[in-house]
Amino acid sequence: MEHFLKISEPVALARPRGAHRLEVFSPKLSRRMIFFRRAQLDQWILLEADPAVITFCERPGYVVVGDERRLADFWVRFSDRQELVILSDIEAENLPVATHRDLDAAALPVRTVGSAEIAAAQVWIDNWQRMLPYIVANRDLISAPLSRSIERFLAHPRRLLEVEREFATGDPVLVRAALFALLHAGKVNAPDLHTQPLSLLTTFLVEGALP
Repeated sequence: MEHFLKISEPVALARPRGAHRLEVFSPKLSRRMIFFRRAQLDQWILLEADPAVITFCERPGYVVVGDERRLADFWVRFSDRQELVILSDIEAENLPVATHRDLDAAALPVRTVGSAEIAAAQVWIDNWQRMLPYIVANRDLISAPLSRSIERFLAHPRRLLEVEREFATGDPVLVRAALFALLHAGKVNAPDLHTQPLSLLTTFLVEGALP
């Protein structure tokens, strides 16, 4: 059985000169995260939105790639594997003289993500930027009965408009939050969101159902 690392805290890093401070809350990690580059924020959204990702950590430690010592952007754990993610278009930060968080690149696969890969997923990223606030703001208010009812309703493909009409007696914000949380958990699919902006015409269906 593969031995999995457990990295729960990022390496502390001062804000690079001229960089923005981007703060988010991760439903998957149940904690706040801070980024200094837009590409890091976009990559976080891709990890957050992937049900196959069990957990992850930003700035997990330093790794040598080629002849360069880099601060990895993410450590990611799946059910059967783990990897380090390095964003190729982000320049290496100024490194301290010494650090206690060195990672073994030989033991952990390193996946390099370029700007073209992130750009190709921009519609999906933008849609999740709209959906995640619903999940974060209402994560303690979504009831299990509502989620189960929505799941049953999505046994056949339904547009967002139909879901909201079906559950019109409830709080529409909580209905959306429950629906998006099911998508976040991998219990519901919405293939349209990869290519089209979220709208009332977006189709949702339960995982495994025929479109």
